[in-house]
Amino acid sequence: MKRRTLLLSGLGAAGALVVGWGVLPPRSRQGGVDTLPTVDGEVGLNGWIKIGADGSVLLAMNRSEMGQGVHTALAMLVAEELDVALAQVRLIPAGQDRLYGNVAMFVSALPFHPTETEPGRESSLARSGQWVVAKVARELGINATGGSSSVVDAWDVLRLAAATARAQLLGAASLTWKQPAGELSVKNGVVSHPSGATAHYGQLAQMAAATPSGTVRVKSPAEWKLIGTPAPRIDLVAKTDGSAVFGIDVRPPGLLYASVRHCPMIGGSVGTLDVAAAARISGVERVVRLGAYAGSTFAVAVVGRTWWHARRGADALDVSWQQRPAGGLDSRAILDALEKSAREAAANGGGFAFYTRGKVDAAQSSLRVVEQVYRAPYLAHATMEPINCTARVEGGKVEVWAPTQVPGLARAIAADVAGVPLDDVTVHVTYLGGGFGRRLDVDFVGQAVRIAIECGGRPVQLVWPREEDFTHDFYRPAGAAVLRATLGDDGLPSSLQITSAGDAITPRWMERGIPLLAGPVDTPDKTASEGLFDQLYGIPNQRIAHVATRSGVPVGYWRSVGHSHNAFFSECFIDELAHEAKQDPVAYRLALLKGAPRHHAVLLLAAQRAGWPGYGPAAPLAPGRARGVALHESFGSIVAEVVEASIEGGVPRVHRVVCAADVGTVVNPGIVAQQLESAVIFALSAALYGRIDIEGGVVKQTNFPTYPVVRLADSPVIESHLAASTRSPGGVGEIGTPPLAPALANAIFVLTGKRLRELPLIA
Repeated sequence: MKRRTLLLSGLGAAGALVVGWGVLPPRSRQGGVDTLPTVDGEVGLNGWIKIGADGSVLLAMNRSEMGQGVHTALAMLVAEELDVALAQVRLIPAGQDRLYGNVAMFVSALPFHPTETEPGRESSLARSGQWVVAKVARELGINATGGSSSVVDAWDVLRLAAATARAQLLGAASLTWKQPAGELSVKNGVVSHPSGATAHYGQLAQMAAATPSGTVRVKSPAEWKLIGTPAPRIDLVAKTDGSAVFGIDVRPPGLLYASVRHCPMIGGSVGTLDVAAAARISGVERVVRLGAYAGSTFAVAVVGRTWWHARRGADALDVSWQQRPAGGLDSRAILDALEKSAREAAANGGGFAFYTRGKVDAAQSSLRVVEQVYRAPYLAHATMEPINCTARVEGGKVEVWAPTQVPGLARAIAADVAGVPLDDVTVHVTYLGGGFGRRLDVDFVGQAVRIAIECGGRPVQLVWPREEDFTHDFYRPAGAAVLRATLGDDGLPSSLQITSAGDAITPRWMERGIPLLAGPVDTPDKTASEGLFDQLYGIPNQRIAHVATRSGVPVGYWRSVGHSHNAFFSECFIDELAHEAKQDPVAYRLALLKGAPRHHAVLLLAAQRAGWPGYGPAAPLAPGRARGVALHESFGSIVAEVVEASIEGGVPRVHRVVCAADVGTVVNPGIVAQQLESAVIFALSAALYGRIDIEGGVVKQTNFPTYPVVRLADSPVIESHLAASTRSPGGVGEIGTPPLAPALANAIFVLTGKRLRELPLIA
């Protein structure tokens, strides 16, 4: 196994301080009674929980709700430990304290193989690496909703905060009534004693804030009443009756509107600009040039009394655009270059090796060699809510309303653009009409603040036309991979070599989004090889490497990130090996998973529920249909999908998808099912149609007619089956995406005898 070295810099004169800091445990994430501001009789018990005068529980919500159900899941953790109904938990915005940062997301970014991080069997290097990164992430306090990490990050923190608050409240009741705490009980936030004494939390909160918690323990699974149930989502009513406020719904008094036109060529700039035609349009207020904020392309914005006025004004601008100095980008040429880089690295042992095991070169002397090349295109996010942000700059203060996944970074770029201290910026996080990683970037926030500076203290709402959204995204990177395996006499692989090539997302995101950084970041990025180096098939000799490139195309996080295309590469290739060995695809995988019992169980569950022949009662297929299977682990969870498909009118049609998943402890099975269904539809759209083509630096896909998504009439029946588990929760929001494309491609092979090794599957 490849060993990695963790370096600790900053020694020398401050060496003793660094070492001393390094051996201390990470700082508590509980916060104090004064962390949260209080009004109207509220009492803060820690940095997460306040108690209202009426006995309600107020939870500081530090994660963005974009349809994934995180507000409900985190509220359930608190309601469970405090013994209140879910309806008694009210959400309030978390502040800027660093305790609200996402630690789990940064820890999971470490490129350790799953065999090194298995709970209870962690390697010493993995344990120390996770320790250090957790400490650093706690101090950085970057609040981000992404990486399917929200429940993972909150699992211990919020339950402990709520359990501590409960202990303080019971302690207060015990002192007030002079009764043993062990004789007290709680139901729906009301504490009672057999003597007849009762009080709701609001009546006990003031004393509780000054009462030591004593020994605190979180509830055991046997005590849970709410966790594990399909509790209704707390945002359901607001999103049904239209009262939910998304970014595009914000309406502060005096609002102006802005539309934007970017240079059509990625990386290009504004040449000459004639605003005369736009200025003549009634309702147009002003024209603002926009620089390149947090990775955006240079642009021009028009401000109007309504968005339609602004859009008409933007369309009327007479602009000459300038190509980037390095020349126009071409996606087909980039993809060909990626394949060439992968081939060259595969031939000479190049690329950064994320994982090695055994001796691949010696094993590849076998006569039975299978080698293939797989490719995947750039992809857009295509969120339902267009990119938007509302900002007001007045009296040295900045106020921002944004559907963002990173409020801290949004605050930082707003301060930078406006030239004010961080403390003079307020960010209100609205509901997000889809994120998928696009709103981990803050380019649109910088633009909105720059426009607001020109609006004399009036707020302005910037809304990108859909065409600008598609043509100026931070795209899922294109990728290519060379996969080579040797087969033993039993048909199972004795060696596996995978060499991939593509742009690394994390370094580029850090460069454009984190103000503390200066200069380029070049470090091996786990997201580039995830889904390849961390698979658990029992292949004795392996080398999994990646060649990091810089194509010039802006790239960003996309739902399931590297797993989204790497699963297509690896799981289609495993199917090819099964075919070469003349073995059933499910049986072949099971034979390779003898050392991975969780994966084995999930695959078996999917096969059984799908009616795969040989695994329980077989379910006959309708004429002209076939099944394909894929198995993939991502974000700490394991998903197997069986796709039932046909060819209709010369194109694939998916009729049924059976999902089996091990996500660890399930907080809300209803939300897990919703997320698996959502991910399947999202992935199916990408598998069938998704591609971004760039010619001369110009993106050709400009709206849904040229970047189609699966419609309701074409959506398959989706079944979700969850494996029982006592492990801590894994991720949920992205895990259903990776297996879909390979399972469908494998079904198409059964139907047609043709291997499709490049996405999308409909050319």
